[in-house]
Amino acid sequence: MRGPAFGTGPLVPRGVPARQTRAERFDDVALRVMRAVVSRWADRIGDVELAVEEIPVIPAGWTEGTVPLASYVDRTATSGPRLVLFRRPLEHRAETLLDLESLLLTVVVEQFAEVLGIPPEDVHPGYEAE
Repeated sequence: MRGPAFGTGPLVPRGVPARQTRAERFDDVALRVMRAVVSRWADRIGDVELAVEEIPVIPAGWTEGTVPLASYVDRTATSGPRLVLFRRPLEHRAETLLDLESLLLTVVVEQFAEVLGIPPEDVHPGYEAE
């Protein structure tokens, strides 16, 4: 429940799950998944920044049949590597929070498998191809 009936104040502090927005819940799950995957490969991929965008910007000549769920941006002279997750397409494909967590794990593992040049099964033990 949200709104005045739910309440605010010291009895309902910020960060309580019922007070989180969908975007905040997504960020929490994405960070948890990212930490679980990246922690095993920090020596090979370094510090990877996690970014979340609402939707991807699709170029005019896009010919793929699906919308991208994530994008890996390599290190540049001015910034480190970054994994960008597209929140709305990911949420659209997940019915529950557990589905979202599973989908995020799949997407993050597959992105890093490509970066590392190894099979996704080797990136994270919890990975299951769909």
